[in-house]
Amino acid sequence: MIVVTGGAGFIGSALVRHLNQKGCDDILIVDHLGKTPKWKNLLKANFIDYLPKDSFLDLFLGNGFKKIKAIVHLGACSNTAEKDADYLYANNFVYSRKLAEKALAKQIRFIHASSAATYGDGKLGFNDGENNLTVLRPLNMYGYSKHLFDLWALRNKFFRKLTCLKFFNVFGPNEYHKGEMRSVVFKAFHQVKKNGRIDLYKSYKDRIAHGEQRRDFIYVKDCCEVICWFLENPEVNGIFNLGSGRSRTWNDLASAVFSAMNYKVNINYVDMPEHLRSQYQYFTEADMGKLKAVGCPVVFRELEESVDDYIKGYLNTDDPYI
Repeated sequence: MIVVTGGAGFIGSALVRHLNQKGCDDILIVDHLGKTPKWKNLLKANFIDYLPKDSFLDLFLGNGFKKIKAIVHLGACSNTAEKDADYLYANNFVYSRKLAEKALAKQIRFIHASSAATYGDGKLGFNDGENNLTVLRPLNMYGYSKHLFDLWALRNKFFRKLTCLKFFNVFGPNEYHKGEMRSVVFKAFHQVKKNGRIDLYKSYKDRIAHGEQRRDFIYVKDCCEVICWFLENPEVNGIFNLGSGRSRTWNDLASAVFSAMNYKVNINYVDMPEHLRSQYQYFTEADMGKLKAVGCPVVFRELEESVDDYIKGYLNTDDPYI
């Protein structure tokens, strides 16, 4: 059995469907559905059971499961604007640590979701070498809560036994429940449908033009392929970036959306909220050399191909779920 925490969420539900397509449905989904529409992400999924996250942890720590092959821990608060530091510490670090400790003690494959937010403003680069972890300075509490787990794994030399994946800017189907944390592709699609234009934040750096801020965008389907490769290769462990390895501008992304929708490019640059300006990353680009070096064969899609697939295959259809 494979446990997918956050299995009703964005990446988690996409992973469950990817596993289904590979013939695997021996899956336990762990999540917190609450009053959110996340349940819709499970309508097409095949799995043996669902458990709320706290119930699962209690049972797991109490040796309530005997046949777990692997745990893919994607469950976390992913809101980069979350201000409750105690909540982020408990939910993103303490829960993850308890889960990992027990999994390692039981020799269960453990794959954990870290984040590119741990890199802070990017001045120190985006190299995923273990020796670089101690100098990183995240810009927000979300990034710090993810960084704490990475540091804990480093101190305890657990990167020999588990895998951490630093996700960059992931977008794609099943992100619809995420509110303000939905991707710019999703927001841009609906802006174009409503107004015929896309709003992008202005730049506040002299040498960077509006819309020329750069991000490493990665399609959720590519992420799922990489996670499955790690599940199939349990001897490979460590901390790895998970991005496309190619930074692209917001203008590039907007142009890809217009192209997929057959609209003329019409970009409107708007003021960035004051509270975001000190936390804003102007450049991210994953160094993917380490993942390639361990033999991962996944070839990442170009931004235009990914956006086209997302819009034509999902957003612009009557059934947008993967």
